[in-house]
Amino acid sequence: MTGYKITTLNEFIIRRQANIPYAKGELSNLLHHIGIAAKVVNKKVNKAGLVDVLGEAGAINVQGETQQKLDVFADMQFTAALRNSSECCGIASEENQEIITFDDELSLDGKYIVCMDPLDGSSNIDVNVSIGTIFSVYRRISPRGEKAQLGDFLQKGNEQIAAGYIIYGSSTMLVYTTGLGVNGFTLDTGIGEFCLSHPNIKTPENGGIYSLNEGNYNKFPDGVKKYIKYCQEKDSETNRPYSARYIGSLVADFHRNLMKGGIFIYPETESAPNGKLRLLYECNPMAFLAEQAGGKATDGDTRIMDLQPETLHQRVPLYTGSKQMVENVEGFLANPNE
Repeated sequence: MTGYKITTLNEFIIRRQANIPYAKGELSNLLHHIGIAAKVVNKKVNKAGLVDVLGEAGAINVQGETQQKLDVFADMQFTAALRNSSECCGIASEENQEIITFDDELSLDGKYIVCMDPLDGSSNIDVNVSIGTIFSVYRRISPRGEKAQLGDFLQKGNEQIAAGYIIYGSSTMLVYTTGLGVNGFTLDTGIGEFCLSHPNIKTPENGGIYSLNEGNYNKFPDGVKKYIKYCQEKDSETNRPYSARYIGSLVADFHRNLMKGGIFIYPETESAPNGKLRLLYECNPMAFLAEQAGGKATDGDTRIMDLQPETLHQRVPLYTGSKQMVENVEGFLANPNE
């Protein structure tokens, strides 16, 4: 009987390292440490109803949102893992007002900085709905041997060298790209390893799912309102009406649409004219993944990864998913009165 060949995350990363000209093992080590932190957070997520990690921590993060206890735990775990990797000289986290720089000798010489949302979808923690972690990796532009600078983090998304997310759901998956396609790894709790389960993920060119919070319909731009009506109309040639699916966790909504084909929309509104999602921690990494899987990501007009970040916690509208669906909604936004 021939045994099933398992490819672990670490094995896969090391194999792919040869295809990245500038990588000499440092990026592999960094991604390895992200995987370690993901396992720790996964274990805590799975015990969330049994230990004191549910509910609010009593603090308000930089976004004006009440920090959940598990948010704080995840932020600590990923920060510690990145510090211990010695390859990362600094991080920017959705949970912190300013960048965090590491000043030990090895970290000061680190090549990379990381932007992260340590626990996306935290409003779902208490009701056992899928949540996730989002990360984005850049090469630093400040001199090695010195502390990381704000400018290291305010790079366009097209400068990313790696991005990914971990989804803590019915199974835990780590999905990432280094610009060589998108691959997914499912955590095998029996052996404690992320194993390659979804090689070379390609999102369908078109799909049948639209994901947005329709409760904000009256605040949406006219083009988005018209697109929603389009999605709801019956048309056998385009397989409409589409299905509306919205979880309220970017990682969960994005992951479903990535696999099945669909579009995720978080537009600007009257109360949030710049949108709500953060460019550095959410939009850029998801845009990199979407494009590498054959999809698209824009702010309704401009490619997300071409946007120049001005501030650490900058917000932008996001339209991402199957390429044809994104281009279709762009048409409605450009000509809302037609």
